[in-house]
Amino acid sequence: MKRIISGSLLILILVLILGLLVNNGYASPDVEIIRGAQLYDDWAKLISPALTLTGNHPIWDRQDTATMSGVDTWRCVSCHGWDYKGNEGAFRSGPNYTGFPGIYAAREMDPSELEGTLAGVNDELHNFSPYLGESDLQAMVVFIQNGLIDDNEYIDPVSLKVLGGDLANGQALYSSTCAQCHGEDGRQIQFRYEGQDINLGKLAGQDPWRFLHRTRFGTARAPEMVVGASLGWTAQEGRDVLLYAQTLPTGLELENTPSIGEQTPGSGEQPGGPASNVFTGILTALGAIATGLGFAIILGALLIGIILLIVWFLRGRK
Repeated sequence: MKRIISGSLLILILVLILGLLVNNGYASPDVEIIRGAQLYDDWAKLISPALTLTGNHPIWDRQDTATMSGVDTWRCVSCHGWDYKGNEGAFRSGPNYTGFPGIYAAREMDPSELEGTLAGVNDELHNFSPYLGESDLQAMVVFIQNGLIDDNEYIDPVSLKVLGGDLANGQALYSSTCAQCHGEDGRQIQFRYEGQDINLGKLAGQDPWRFLHRTRFGTARAPEMVVGASLGWTAQEGRDVLLYAQTLPTGLELENTPSIGEQTPGSGEQPGGPASNVFTGILTALGAIATGLGFAIILGALLIGIILLIVWFLRGRK
């Protein structure tokens, strides 16, 4: 009888502890939000770098203003924008204008209805279920309903500068996290943008919404990148980092630097991360693992200690 009571007590304590961990964010839904955000950015690159999509997305032919073609037309962001507002946001004019609506209002949709929209229930040409599994479709839903942030009122539509940010806080956050890979001046890594090689400062100035999306949620092109959602940055802290990044140099004096996103022709470098050699690559990977698993390790040790204490207590009462 004592063994039954002891076993039941132990199970109850474990359930309570796991419940506390989940409710306090240690089993974080941010994992799904980050996955969904990266799928929104470039789902084909995320699910399979070797996946080949031919021609334009079928829906792309419904517009004739944007000249983009090929694999990029299959990306959600190409239609709905980095600010998630589509034809009512940053894509309301210019070379990226398509006339397609945004997804910001979809936050209010029922989850099953939203997943159905992604699976082509309302429009058979908008069916991504042949490519995305159930878990990825659900991650997209979680991102749309819980991860979208409206930054437009904090960014000047003409100058594209951040309004009302905290420059000192942005510098502190950048120096403690981003500078480790991008360098203090933001020129340590180059990446492809609109057919050109640019650095972090230039991206922040030219496309602040893309900067915010990727610093918050990362990109499939650099899976080891430490992102704001994992660090617990608030929406304002993300904009503070953007504000500071907009003060960084925009020139490209450094040569032979790694490229994120697309390989620079003739460079011989492989895309996908900030590591410039094997040693720094290992350090970067360990840093990312430590960031994601630090709490889990500490809490796991605490859990084992509690279990041992319970067992010792029960044995001592025999």
